[in-house]
Amino acid sequence: MLVKVYGSAVFGVEATTITIEVNVATGIGYHLVGLPDNAVRESSFRIAAALQNNKYKFPGKKIIVNMAPADLRKEGSAYDLSLSLGILAASGQINAKNISNYIIMGELSLDGSLQPIKGALPIAIKAKEEGFKGFILPKQNAKEAAIVSGLDVYGVENITEVINFFDKDEALEPTLINTREEFYKSLDHPEHDFADVKGQESIKRCMEIAAAGGHNIILIGPPGAGKTMLAKRLPSILPPMSLHEALETTKIHSVVGRVKEHVGLMSQRPFRSPHHTISDVALVGGGAYPQPGEISLSHNGVLFLDELPEFKRGVLEVMRQPLEDREVTISRAKFTVTYPSSFMLVASMNPSPSGYFNDPDAPATSSPAEMQRYLGKISGPLLDRIDIHIEVTPVPFEKLSEERRGESSVEIRKRVTQARQLQTQRFEESDSVHYNAQMSVGQIREFCALDEASKALLKTAMERLNLSARAYDRILKVSRTIADLENSENIHGNHISEAIQYRSLDRDGWLG
Repeated sequence: MLVKVYGSAVFGVEATTITIEVNVATGIGYHLVGLPDNAVRESSFRIAAALQNNKYKFPGKKIIVNMAPADLRKEGSAYDLSLSLGILAASGQINAKNISNYIIMGELSLDGSLQPIKGALPIAIKAKEEGFKGFILPKQNAKEAAIVSGLDVYGVENITEVINFFDKDEALEPTLINTREEFYKSLDHPEHDFADVKGQESIKRCMEIAAAGGHNIILIGPPGAGKTMLAKRLPSILPPMSLHEALETTKIHSVVGRVKEHVGLMSQRPFRSPHHTISDVALVGGGAYPQPGEISLSHNGVLFLDELPEFKRGVLEVMRQPLEDREVTISRAKFTVTYPSSFMLVASMNPSPSGYFNDPDAPATSSPAEMQRYLGKISGPLLDRIDIHIEVTPVPFEKLSEERRGESSVEIRKRVTQARQLQTQRFEESDSVHYNAQMSVGQIREFCALDEASKALLKTAMERLNLSARAYDRILKVSRTIADLENSENIHGNHISEAIQYRSLDRDGWLG
């Protein structure tokens, strides 16, 4: 008897429906075809034990299972549930006439209970697109898949529940969530709040500008100055994600199984902070069976690289193209996958190997040559893609001991959101540019026009501070963002003078 059951495979961040054809005939042997990997091949042992422990039989006949399309590699243990139901239906142990209306996925334990799977959200989206009535999957993934409206999502704990659903018409409880309510309920309660930061008012202002214009930023300062603490709070002042952005972000995290069990839709922007020993493949994605890397897991959020010069140079260089294109394409001989990677880069570093520079009270100092060699680990092209450089100084005791709380992240985010709305209107005719940091040279000339006084100020600053040519466009972009925060249509001298302060590494005596 031939039975067809439907599962799904995830490639990149998109799913492909897999038809599992199970034929049970006279003879003996179990044959699984259709490019299964080792985890899929081993499923027969898990299935046999799970069926036996739930009072069903693994038939002692000739079983042929084809996973179509047969030229597409099938990976992982998530096909256990669909394979076992196909075997039961094809051997006549259960009646499953409506089984073709559902996508069925889940990893089996030996007692028949189900383990969570990866990629539940893209699978649910594909199931709805192709007109399936429902999606049966482990209970741990149910909230994630239930984000997709118009599809019945059934979270189950044991294979017996699924068998009884088809064979005995026992109802399963669909998982229902209010996507909008789920999305908005945690927006105003960030985990890390700028209200907890003592002092550092100039740095908080700098972070606000970076968030408002989507500018990449590097923080330079000695150990204990608060660089990491400030970076962790940046996502809390970024504009709230739109539903589209939240869905896109959740899809990427779903593919690698990083969506928390009780969270359906990710409403907080991601913050990723990889260790400096990370490999280039782990950062941008890849592997024999490509998976998203840290830059894709940071999509619509923040990628924080602490101690930037300690990262291997090759690792940093592979980020250059994704920073420009806001996506990364991984090519293999048989297929190509593209992952989105639109993120804000926040980096931090000590100004010298010892961590201290020009500090007479420092426990250890470095010579100018050592400092130049240390800073030279960061390539010019990478530095070119960082708009704001700011020096972070330690907070004095008087500030640390203050009882007064600072301005909250929610209040700062209101100003950031208003500035982003101005930019959305400014670039509404452009598909690839959404905020100031993405402006092309032509758009800089169009939207960052200066009056004569501002031009003279910028010229004087570049000559006196020996600012490099690369700093010119960056200063104009940042000054445009400062003007947007003040709701000013034109860029004025005070906007230019503030933007000039944020180019520390371009000054003579830093990178030279």
